[in-house]
Formats: sequence, C-alpha cells, structure tokens
Amino acid sequence: MARILVKGDDLVVRLAWWEKVAVRRREVRVPLAAVRRVTVEPDWWRSLRGTQVHGSRIPGVLCLGVRRHQGGKDFVAVRPGRPVVCLELWPSAPFRLLAVAARVDTEGRELASSLRRSAPEVDSSTPWRQPLPVPEETDRRSAGMSLLGLATRHEFRRL
Repeated sequence: MARILVKGDDLVVRLAWWEKVAVRRREVRVPLAAVRRVTVEPDWWRSLRGTQVHGSRIPGVLCLGVRRHQGGKDFVAVRPGRPVVCLELWPSAPFRLLAVAARVDTEGRELASSLRRSAPEVDSSTPWRQPLPVPEETDRRSAGMSLLGLATRHEFRRL
C-alpha cells in the first residue's frame, strides 16, 4: 500500500512492489514547497477526478495511477472504505493532486497535520479542497452562445 513520506525537502509517495508494476514508476516525488493545501477526504471516491491514463482500476477494490482532467494530472492510490489524504499542489508541480489512502481516519488526520507543519507554503484559508478550474471558452463558442441569446430574446419580444 502506498505511503506518504517526507525526505529532506521532498514529499515522496512510496509504492509497494505491485503498485510500482501497475503504475510503471518507482515513486512519486515532489518538493515540499509545491504543496498548496492538505486535506483528509473521508469519502474515497471524492478524491477521484478525470479519467484514468496509467495504472490500475478495479471497481470496488482500488484505483491506482495517473488520472487526467482539464486542470492537469492527478496521482491517486485509493481504496474504498478508507480515508484519503489529498495534497493539492501548485501549478508548477508535475501533478495537481496527490491522493493516497490512509489505513484509518486517525492516521490520515495525523499525517495531514504533520504535512501542514512541514510544507512551507500551505494555504490554510479553507479546510476543503478547491474545485477544478473551468477551461476558458473559445471565441467561436462564446460568439455562438451570444448570438443564440440574442435570437432567443428577440423572439420573446415578438410574442
């Protein structure tokens, strides 16, 4: 099972041997300065976003690997029924979120508390994860939507 460790100035997600095989990497390593927010998610499925790119997903058993979404990539190692320590990272990091399951709720809270103290630039303004950024609309699509809105308003005036 994956574990989160602090080694010097880096945050390391250490993987079990079978997890290394599934995700095709030995570990995930990011600088502690890249940690933006640390939260504990009691519902494991709330830490999943986007679609699976690399790794393994066995419904009802585990979700492990890299997931891609409009805001970037996430690395997840979660299991149903376990709390998840979610580490939001600044945009300069290789991932936007690291989500790793803890064995029990108290272990997850203690780890999150320890990581908040270790990371130098943690935003503690809110205890919840922030939503994904919404992608910008293209000019053509927004132009089409405004024309549709004008036509609809004009039709209502005629009635």
